[in-house]
Amino acid sequence: MKKYHLFDVFGIELEYMLVNKKDLKIAPQVDELLLLKQGEITSDVENGEIAWSNELVAHVVELKTNGPAKDLKKLSDQFHQNIVEINKLLAAKELQLLPTASHPMMNPLTDTQLWKHSYSEVYALYNRIFNCKGHGWANVQSMHINLPFYEDLEFEKLHAAIRVLLPLLPALAASSPIFEAKLTGFKDSRMQVYKTNQKEIPVLAGKVIPERVFSKAAYYKEIFEPINQAIKPYDTEKILEHHFLNSRGAIARFDRNAIEIRVLDLQECPKADLAIAMFVVEVLKWMIDHLDLGKLKLLHEDELFKILNETICSAEEANIENVEFLSVLGFTEKKYTAQEIWKELFEKVADKLNEETQQNLQVILKNGSLSTRILKALGENFSEENIVKVYLKLADCLQENKLFVS
Repeated sequence: MKKYHLFDVFGIELEYMLVNKKDLKIAPQVDELLLLKQGEITSDVENGEIAWSNELVAHVVELKTNGPAKDLKKLSDQFHQNIVEINKLLAAKELQLLPTASHPMMNPLTDTQLWKHSYSEVYALYNRIFNCKGHGWANVQSMHINLPFYEDLEFEKLHAAIRVLLPLLPALAASSPIFEAKLTGFKDSRMQVYKTNQKEIPVLAGKVIPERVFSKAAYYKEIFEPINQAIKPYDTEKILEHHFLNSRGAIARFDRNAIEIRVLDLQECPKADLAIAMFVVEVLKWMIDHLDLGKLKLLHEDELFKILNETICSAEEANIENVEFLSVLGFTEKKYTAQEIWKELFEKVADKLNEETQQNLQVILKNGSLSTRILKALGENFSEENIVKVYLKLADCLQENKLFVS
């Protein structure tokens, strides 16, 4: 395994739903898509710079960087080319990809089909323990950002910064305001169900915000060992592995010396996802270069979890009033909205972002998270017909790689 230093390379994963073109109903046919592309059903397809794969449920396809990528700027176009190719392959079946982190009308009890091919024994075990026919398993599409670290010193800095930034991420990326054609009351419904989808074994996700551990040895002792102990009674055949089981909002992957950020809802198009990814990366660099590492490390996951709950509920409109948290980030007032914090962070790193990325981020900072924009487009009308109308526009945004403004 080749090791990389902080921010040398990146890994991005984007998850999309397969749906019927006319009524947007869930289509559990990813195996047919992979068969069309590859001539056989495999769990992974390498397509140049981007790879396609399936995970857990039969209606979700994951697009990911095929190995570490050096340049985030190129990825929006590369992901978009793959989306166009997939939609072309699916056209004959009257299917298409749908963006956002939750299908607005899916009933997970009736619509969920688990992946039946490779890794199916892992998924069957997960289903036996947790019952994966729920929104928290079957209706949660996200973007994952993988960031490398070389050794403990770099892990310490990166983990300290990511932990503190995690609670603010839903304010930027929430895109899941609706389940089963109803308002959930949360702008980030995906993260709301993420918190409890493994309630049978709480140690797997912890408080979503990782504990204050800043070395490989401490991580194994505080996080992996309790996970391995807790899973033993369920995993008698020893199928599951601790890297795979750890479900915090950011997970350390010591098998590839990277931290994977998992609390970002999927956006309407790669241009939006990659703008957010580049923004997050530049803010983390700024935090590592300019903030007090000792103070970052002191913030407890319980306090950070409270802030996360605020942004899961209200996204950019969340009120952030934790004085210690604000002070560590260098904010002097006693109260900010999450949107105000992101605007100030944007000012700090804007000169590191290219013009197009700045413009894309301004759409989000000005008009609010995608959840806010979806709700504005729906107005008071939550009829299935109106929901389909709005989400068909989001599918067009995906096909054309353009941001959605209602």
